[in-house]
Amino acid sequence: MKKLMTVFIAILFALSMTGLCFAQAPAAPAPKEEKKMEEKKPAKEEKKKVKKAKKAKKEKKEEMKKEEPMKKEEPKK
Repeated sequence: MKKLMTVFIAILFALSMTGLCFAQAPAAPAPKEEKKMEEKKPAKEEKKKVKKAKKAKKEKKEEMKKEEPMKKEEPKK
């Protein structure tokens, strides 16, 4: 009976240790994809387009500010 109990305890001990080993195994790192590098290039181009659009809006506002004083200088009848 003691031998049977010893074997049973040994098996339980072995199973508990394997469970711990599997639980602590580091996760495999995700493979890096080359697509990520391709996605960055269009993002830069889009940023340039956004900057150009902002610059154009700013220029339009400056033009509007220049035109407003000219309208005020005209005499009213």
